[in-house]
Amino acid sequence: MSILKGVGVALVTPFNEDLSVDFESLTKLIEYNIENGTNYLVVLGTTAEAATLSSDEKKQVVEHIIKVNNKRLPLVLGIGGNNTLEVKQQIEEAELSDFTAVLSVSPYYNKPNQEGLYQHYKMLASTGKNIIIYNVPSRTGQNVEAETTLRLAKEFPNLFLIKEAAPNILQYFDILRKKPEGFNLVSGDDEFTLPVTLAGGAGVISVIGQGYPKEFSTMVQLAFDKKVDEAYEIHNKLVDITRLIFAEGNPCGIKAVLAEKGLIKNYLRLPLVPASEGLYAKIKAEMAKI
Repeated sequence: MSILKGVGVALVTPFNEDLSVDFESLTKLIEYNIENGTNYLVVLGTTAEAATLSSDEKKQVVEHIIKVNNKRLPLVLGIGGNNTLEVKQQIEEAELSDFTAVLSVSPYYNKPNQEGLYQHYKMLASTGKNIIIYNVPSRTGQNVEAETTLRLAKEFPNLFLIKEAAPNILQYFDILRKKPEGFNLVSGDDEFTLPVTLAGGAGVISVIGQGYPKEFSTMVQLAFDKKVDEAYEIHNKLVDITRLIFAEGNPCGIKAVLAEKGLIKNYLRLPLVPASEGLYAKIKAEMAKI
């Protein structure tokens, strides 16, 4: 599954002023990323505001992305939740012929222990589909510990990758150090992308990457080539904008960047709201420097 290497971007869902899905802007965003070196596209992740899309809208977004992409880049589909049997059923029933893998976030809100997390992914693995474990404790309230990830990686070859977004970078390094052959890790934290890739990671599933695909994919390629100084030059140039886009939560920051670039309109669905005037001004100023 080395096909998922480099920069994957977690696409936003652009909206019109009436908050309907803006398919025209979605097309622009996809083309912009394909033209500028993004390696694969992640569909219906958290960044897509998937929690606020109806099932009909999700279907339309998926079909639109498949059509526009036209097999040019690998695609990953987000299917996750905190009802294990339901997530398993959704994965089994999903039309996955156009997708390389499913990205499945660990169960949120009900805070299972490590054994519960293990059993959850064990059941998802039983679908036989290629599944990416997604650990993001800041959203789920529970950390999938390195030991649990490694246990799953050793037992289920179709759990072939983890998108790791724990706040402690040592956890990433522990997984990279002890992982079995054929299992990979990508950073789920944009700012950790470079050190994690240099340590043997397979790149990133990125938010900022869709705003700066050329820079981000160049940086990751330089890391693969072990051109450390050149890679850090790009990393350092993008650190401030990366921090700014998460200052008031995701995807309000990246939508501000993309709106400023003329790719989408700056609308979000409640309970999320657009970046505050103050943050927007900071983002605009930082973009001018880059």
